Amino acid sequence: MMGGRPSSPLDKRQQQHVTDRVDALLRSFLPCYRGQLAASVLRQVACELSPQEPAGCQLLRSKKLPRVREHRGPLVHLRGHPPQWQPVFCVLRGDGRLEWFSHREEYEDGGRPLGSTALTGYTVLTCQREYLRLLDTLCPDASGAHTQEEADPLLEMPVGCPLFLQHPFRRHLCFSAATREAQCAWRLALQGGIRLRGTVLQRSQAPAAWAFLEAVRLYRQHQGHFGDDDVTLGSDAEVLTAVLMRELLPALRAQTLPGLRGAGRTRAWAWTELLDAIHAAVLARASAGLRAFQPEKDELLAALERTIRPDVDQMLRLRARVAGRLRAEVQGPLESCLRGKVAVQLPRITRTLVSTVEAALVAVQTLLARGMDRLSRHLRGSSSGAQLRKELMADAVATFLQLADQCLTTALDCDQASRQLEKVRARVLKKFRSDSGSARRRRVRGWLLGIFLPFVLSQLEQRRRAELPAFEADVLAMGSPALTIEGIYEDVIRGVLSQRIDGELKKALGASDVSSTLDGCSEAPWDQVGADEETEGQRGTCSRQPGPGAEVQPLCLPPAPETFRS
Repeated sequence: MMGGRPSSPLDKRQQQHVTDRVDALLRSFLPCYRGQLAASVLRQVACELSPQEPAGCQLLRSKKLPRVREHRGPLVHLRGHPPQWQPVFCVLRGDGRLEWFSHREEYEDGGRPLGSTALTGYTVLTCQREYLRLLDTLCPDASGAHTQEEADPLLEMPVGCPLFLQHPFRRHLCFSAATREAQCAWRLALQGGIRLRGTVLQRSQAPAAWAFLEAVRLYRQHQGHFGDDDVTLGSDAEVLTAVLMRELLPALRAQTLPGLRGAGRTRAWAWTELLDAIHAAVLARASAGLRAFQPEKDELLAALERTIRPDVDQMLRLRARVAGRLRAEVQGPLESCLRGKVAVQLPRITRTLVSTVEAALVAVQTLLARGMDRLSRHLRGSSSGAQLRKELMADAVATFLQLADQCLTTALDCDQASRQLEKVRARVLKKFRSDSGSARRRRVRGWLLGIFLPFVLSQLEQRRRAELPAFEADVLAMGSPALTIEGIYEDVIRGVLSQRIDGELKKALGASDVSSTLDGCSEAPWDQVGADEETEGQRGTCSRQPGPGAEVQPLCLPPAPETFRS
């Protein structure tokens, strides 16, 4: 260690330890992933074969790939050893990747950046005091007091508009803007990039994405972790990296922190650099392992499609029989849990979520209306209909664009075109209000399931372990990995809980509001034997796999016998 910075963050022994741990994780995780790939194919085929109601969305789906608007400008960056504030030119790319150059000309000439990072998993802080408190918690002294052996550059900020990018397992990035306006613009841009990078899997339409997230959730659940956290942010390799880093962190803290030189925030910075080196090594190995699995995954999906489709009816009948028996078995303890603990919190949380979503939708509608009003005002003062059409095609939303494009012709003068746009505005807002109701139901229902399902499953875990083996033989007789007794059990629990949630939503939103089908998909195809076992996430994946509304949950690693030593 030199000046609080690891001169060689990972030696060969530690690098080998990382390799061994990632390989052990993949050996444990991939069998679960294979099983969920089979389940995802069964869900897809079942949804395709079941009667479907027409999609209820009024607004057109934008065909543009999700991206963030590129943002660039000068900032100052805390970098170097020892760290110093230095001017840089930063660029936030449309894919949510941040780059920084020594000056604008280097960027414009296509030069290589000084540094770059994907924004997955980062948090933006704009309060220096808050960030310093966070640093103080990373490496507390044994006495619990904060001490310093050298000047703290973070206390000598050249300007008062900081942008701190904090990550639980990565090196922190510290920037500062020249003005409050620039700080606000960068904060919003960076948060957009973080959201984009963090929801890669949740937004994917591929069955493998749903299977991966479900495998992560089940894998963590087997380790005793129920519920959501930030582990599922990012790509598949980034998710597995976060899983392993969380597992390694306690041992790293216990055995590495005492060996770090320096004190206070200097020591904390050294700690984040060490974590960054470990994170990079884990990510590289996890990426390589998942790439190696890709050919097998593609072949497996094709084989599952061939074997499941001919037998899907038989599988669903078997699933319905087992689900009925399971529901009768768990009904008593499940209802007791719902009455005793869930019922106390469900009404209050439902009301809170509904009011929050309604406020957000009102805000979005207001922004939409203002944007269309600006276009209309621009038209009244414009002498060129062709120029307006070009502007619309670049800046307006998909539905407004299409309707406006249909009604705006070169034969119209500005007053006529303005009246046409007023009609389009009214139609778009009406469609938005219709879709807002569906979005409100879908989101609140999904969030309530995300809140209460992990709790209920954890409360019934001991009973599950004792009772499920009695039902295993029926499912094993089918001989398909697409059906598992654990999956059927969770769908039963989810279905009963969903009924409770729907009942509460009826009180909050009205019966007619809740009875509408969600995501344009009618009764789930699993079975119609009165168990309501399908999940909201399953409905959201009908025939096209999980979309943005699908509920997703996390994963955890078994305890490590080996640890790093400084």
